[in-house]
Amino acid sequence: MTDAVSSILEIVRIPVLQDNYVWLLRCPLTGQTGVVDPAEAAPVEAALAQRGWTLDWILNTHHHWDHTGANVELKARSGARIVGPARDAARIPGMDLGVDEGDRFDLGACPATVHFVPAHTAGDVAFHFPASRALFCGDTIFLMGCGRLLEGTPAMLWDAMLRLRALPGDTWVYCAHEYTVANARFALTVDPGNPALRARAQAVEAQRGRGEPTVPGLLCEERATNPFMRADDPALAAAVEMVGAPPAEVLGALRARKDRF
Repeated sequence: MTDAVSSILEIVRIPVLQDNYVWLLRCPLTGQTGVVDPAEAAPVEAALAQRGWTLDWILNTHHHWDHTGANVELKARSGARIVGPARDAARIPGMDLGVDEGDRFDLGACPATVHFVPAHTAGDVAFHFPASRALFCGDTIFLMGCGRLLEGTPAMLWDAMLRLRALPGDTWVYCAHEYTVANARFALTVDPGNPALRARAQAVEAQRGRGEPTVPGLLCEERATNPFMRADDPALAAAVEMVGAPPAEVLGALRARKDRF
């Protein structure tokens, strides 16, 4: 930890598996380097070697194997320490440091605030680096989507959505999967009258058609186009025939529809 003047992270996207993104982070003032949710070791080590960087930290947002699969191997080879959700320490391989809601984690001179955002799993956390305008949210938020409710409730997910959407709109959302096109197609089925959504759906289809990644995306765009982040919009309630229902119930109905989509 450090109280040095904040700097802006260098961020490298590492595609792994079929559609995962691992994020390599480096503080330019101190040279400290971290990796977020490493599913595989070899692509991470190749990216580090290409840049002459050494790994200091492994950041895990939750316990799933496609986010923690390389923890032990990377730790053994680099001596990096592993930080992850304190409430799920038993399921995070090799974890050294547990963090929880409101905690501060510093990657060199780049401070992050930790948000506890359970629902996809019981222990999800997100790391928000405000000076870098960067949110690493694992599978809690996808662009125009959200993670499945595997270990939590719609109310828990809605609470997470409210807290994350309250972050500055110019925050970049670094989620862990390239699901954007499929998410946009679903969103159009429940929010077809949303012009911002229609325009964004066309844009991401074109990006993928050119072989380009869609992640990260801006939080302000999520506020406008992500149906799960907008479950308090009457239009979304009407779309799932739940006019007047609490937003958490609307969110649950939206997620159930997405599960069947």
